[in-house]
Amino acid sequence: MTNIFNRLDEQQREKLGEIIRFGIVGTVSTLIQAGTYCLLVGILNYVVANTIAYIVSFIFNYIASTKYTFRVKSTAKRGAGFLLSHVVNYLLQTATLAFFVWLGMEKRLALIPMFCICVPINFLLVRYFLKK
Repeated sequence: MTNIFNRLDEQQREKLGEIIRFGIVGTVSTLIQAGTYCLLVGILNYVVANTIAYIVSFIFNYIASTKYTFRVKSTAKRGAGFLLSHVVNYLLQTATLAFFVWLGMEKRLALIPMFCICVPINFLLVRYFLKK
């Protein structure tokens, strides 16, 4: 791995590091969201449980994305862009989750395909708004 990393130029190393950091922050954010959702879905409607879980995860994700993943200063403009990208992602997640529940998947398991679809899209949206 070190050998591959050393062959990259500075810009390629930065992009690779960004993807790795995004994966770490995204994994933690996903675990926060999934854990909160799983705790709440037994007592709340799955859409309400996902909304609360998404908000909790969103707060962590914004702080970690600006400070660690993309290493940019938190500004009102970046915050608004991050919020906009996450509104799009939240709506996509909600629709995807509802679709898999509608197909008959168990509410907790429906998170798996939802995350598989939404996480890559979210990366592109967040990167665009934070790095723009």
